[in-house]
Amino acid sequence: MVRVRFAPSPTGYLHLGNVRVALLNYLFSRQKRGTFILRIEDTDRARNVDLGIIKIIEDLSWLGIAYDEGPKVGGDFGPYIQSDRTKIYQEKLQDLIEANKVYRCFCTEAELKKKRESQLKSNMPPKYDRTCLRLSGDMIKQNLVIEKRFIWRLKINDDAVVEINTMARGKMYFELKNFGDFALTRSDKSFTFLMTNFVDDWLMGITHVIRGEDHLSNTAMQGALFDALAVPLPIFWHLPMLCSEEGKPLSKRDFGFSLDDLKLAGFLPQAILNYLATIGGGFKEEVQSLDSLIQSYNFDNIHSTGSIKFDSDKLLWFNHKWIERLSSIELLEYAKPFLEEEFPETMDLDDSRLVFLLEKIKTDLKTLLDLKDVLSFYFLEPHIDPHELEEEFGFENYNKAKKIIFNNIENLNRIDFFLESIRKESKEESLKMKELLGSLRYMLTGEISGLSVRDILEMLEAEEVLHRLNKFR
Repeated sequence: MVRVRFAPSPTGYLHLGNVRVALLNYLFSRQKRGTFILRIEDTDRARNVDLGIIKIIEDLSWLGIAYDEGPKVGGDFGPYIQSDRTKIYQEKLQDLIEANKVYRCFCTEAELKKKRESQLKSNMPPKYDRTCLRLSGDMIKQNLVIEKRFIWRLKINDDAVVEINTMARGKMYFELKNFGDFALTRSDKSFTFLMTNFVDDWLMGITHVIRGEDHLSNTAMQGALFDALAVPLPIFWHLPMLCSEEGKPLSKRDFGFSLDDLKLAGFLPQAILNYLATIGGGFKEEVQSLDSLIQSYNFDNIHSTGSIKFDSDKLLWFNHKWIERLSSIELLEYAKPFLEEEFPETMDLDDSRLVFLLEKIKTDLKTLLDLKDVLSFYFLEPHIDPHELEEEFGFENYNKAKKIIFNNIENLNRIDFFLESIRKESKEESLKMKELLGSLRYMLTGEISGLSVRDILEMLEAEEVLHRLNKFR
């Protein structure tokens, strides 16, 4: 039975790399009919923020990624928040102590820094020199009596070779003699990422670890822990890192780095997930729902490249396609916060009216922020300058257009008949439809190009149309 996990730290936001890891774990678990677990790794107190866990859960819900076990949901392998699992880590550390696999290290940060600098100057790989492994029993007791702070380090088996089975690279081998004895605890007695991650993956029965390429270097050290307790390793897939167009790791300075950035910029969760699932891969059909991606994603043919460039234009294309694809009723759920912020009067409109408006304009939207520009004419009477029409189409053509419109203004309540009448008269007056409809559109919206005139006439109340046109008499 496949068991995978998404294990973020509660830093206050999810970035796109996190979201892609969560998504591919979710797709893999659903395709293999396995279990998808949310586990919160909050033992690094310096990185955690208040309400960070709640924010992660809310973001996953907004994305439509449902987990089977985890906070709020429960499960048979909890707790699912690492700060609640301290007793478990202490028990496993005790097992390592009794098996003589670990030792106390009393070196201070300053001493460790000096050792590293000396090794680098001598062109040696920076790793712990095992000073404290060689301490006598009496020296250890003396340090404990004076309550000198220490950490526990894993005693690496220099003769061992760890075999890691990966989905993208096949089998990888690491000679442990190339790695230093790494820390399992901190000086405040809390546990490190390497220790907690290993224990949780082991005890939660994780079969596949799908995470970012930046964790590849950790894998050998975690493999050393699995080896120390003779526990079978899970299978690994280290996902290519998302990079900017310049090839640098995507950072807070780059647009789209955080999920909040994209939400505020008017991107739909369907578009974000669709893009992240298909980026860097060959899909015959690019626009796919989550359910479709579960069926179509080929986990037997995945890439081992170290990075993939984030393409904001491609994401924008996906967003436009999903705005078109969603029903206007579905789209309204996401559009309402943008409409209410920009046009507070929408709070007094029935949903049926808002759905009607969205149906008319959604093909003109690339993001939900475009609602401001596309719908402003409906809520705000536009600033209109007749000279702009004269400059665009010429004085004579503008006056022809105005004459034709007002010759047929009594037919406005019959939109089809009105449009047919002005088309017919425009032909008789040798006036191009572009100039006629462009003039009419400008009179009503302040824009020469944009929505179809028919849609504009259907969206505005007849009295409002007359009010705006009468300014040109």
